[in-house]
Amino acid sequence: MANQTAPGARELVVVLTHGIDHELSSAGMIIALGGMTAGLKVSIFLTSSGVDIVRRGAADTTHVKPLEPLADMLRDFLARGGTLWACTPCVKSRGYTQESLLDGVIIAGSSVMHERIKAGAATLSF
Repeated sequence: MANQTAPGARELVVVLTHGIDHELSSAGMIIALGGMTAGLKVSIFLTSSGVDIVRRGAADTTHVKPLEPLADMLRDFLARGGTLWACTPCVKSRGYTQESLLDGVIIAGSSVMHERIKAGAATLSF
């Protein structure tokens, strides 16, 4: 599905701090996807164990019913034009590299998120 974001749309930054072992990672993803459906430009900043959800293959076993499987939500988010940042120190502390992560994930410090917030983005944290 194409990103439904209109030019000049409001922005939302979702901060995910939970990994594949916690239902809040799936809850945050469904909220982010809902924001896209509502026409918001959505970015996700993964920090702490949240970066684990974008390690290749890690999300394949996470499915909080009745939601879609986490891996499917991540693919949908990226396919719809969402921006997915993984916290640099969190990635490094786990020994992950860019090659360890799903295609489309950007390893970045929190300044990318702060720039969006300074520009008026709303924030939600899970």
